[in-house]
Amino acid sequence: MCDNTILIKNALILSPNNSFEGKKSLLIKDDIISEISDEIDESNIEKIIDASGKILLPGFVNTHTHLSMTLFRGLADDLSLDSWLNDHIWPMEANLNGDYCYIGALLGAVELIKSGTTTFSDMYFYMEDVARAVDEAGIRAVLSYGMIDFGDEERRQNEIKENLTLFENCNGMADGRIKVFFGPHSPYTASEELLIKVRELADEYNMGIHIHVSETQKEINDILDEKGLRPFEYLDKIGFLGPDVVAAHSVWLSDNEIDIIKKNNVKVSHNPCSNMKLASGIAPVSKLIENDICVSIGTDGASSNNNLDLIEELKTASLLQKVSTLDPKVLNSDESIAMGTIKGAEALGLECEIGSIEVGKKADIILIDTNSANMVPDSSSLSSNIIYSANGSNVDTTICNGKILMENKKLTVLNEQEIYDKAKQAIKELKEAI
Repeated sequence: MCDNTILIKNALILSPNNSFEGKKSLLIKDDIISEISDEIDESNIEKIIDASGKILLPGFVNTHTHLSMTLFRGLADDLSLDSWLNDHIWPMEANLNGDYCYIGALLGAVELIKSGTTTFSDMYFYMEDVARAVDEAGIRAVLSYGMIDFGDEERRQNEIKENLTLFENCNGMADGRIKVFFGPHSPYTASEELLIKVRELADEYNMGIHIHVSETQKEINDILDEKGLRPFEYLDKIGFLGPDVVAAHSVWLSDNEIDIIKKNNVKVSHNPCSNMKLASGIAPVSKLIENDICVSIGTDGASSNNNLDLIEELKTASLLQKVSTLDPKVLNSDESIAMGTIKGAEALGLECEIGSIEVGKKADIILIDTNSANMVPDSSSLSSNIIYSANGSNVDTTICNGKILMENKKLTVLNEQEIYDKAKQAIKELKEAI
């Protein structure tokens, strides 16, 4: 018996950068995809999964979320971003602690696993507690502490210290599944001094940067009034931008800013459902892709989405571009699959490890069951069947780093009901504390 081997046979494989004809078998050894072929010897295999009737593809990559905000799901709906943040979310966040963020992250991890996301990029608070949840859940994560100083020197130093402590304590933990980025919240909550210092430290520590940029028209107007420049123009002027920057939202962009994004090889995280729900606007995704800019997908937090289903997010992204450009051919299903897999991996600097089905890459794999009412009969292509017909509930099996986290739609690593009960108690206490 060979330890830590999983054979997946009779699978229809969908990968964003290569084509597989007919049914294939795939062998996982430890945490790596070690073989893909028509048939693989079944002897000395620890675990065999028959994937007949299932589509095998890379685990999805969610490049912008606030995982612990699952606790605030439905807390403040049908509001503008300004009112949503100032009147509801920030007052609730004042009472957060590490335990609350830990249980919120576990709740989010359950939702990610069940809907086929194996990697997520998170910006929030009490991130060492989020790291603890990631370790237990078995998923992959890029974590950043949300840095907000509003121009206050003492607070700025504390925010920098907090993010560096997260890096020192958590970067590379959980068998290498956790990576740490800097997380300056946005150009309107992080001072110019903080942004410049983050750029300097990111270069020194070889860390990525995760930031909200150009989410709303109000943000554009406020920064224009203060700096005389649009957000990306301002960030470019102070030398902040680079290929290690992931800019979440990027909704309100001028042609000059698109050129700036391309020049600096900035990565974009598109969050269509949150942008639609908060009436923030429609990001020019098809234009960004035409300019060879890396565009990935994110859900934002469950408090402004209100779920973490990346398949639903990808469908929304595709349809939104079609209706906004009046061109049915833009952001097709193949491009959408790439956005949710290899483009997400590229945005996070993980494209050599995850994001596609290739020998030598990490075994971050999901199986989607096509034997469901919403997926019968099969559509003209595997990608269109997933993007336009499926949703997260069609995910049957989730594997991350070679470990099965869900099989036959049953979690194998987390106690689902216990997490639900603790999350309900946590939000009850948070509401009572206001």
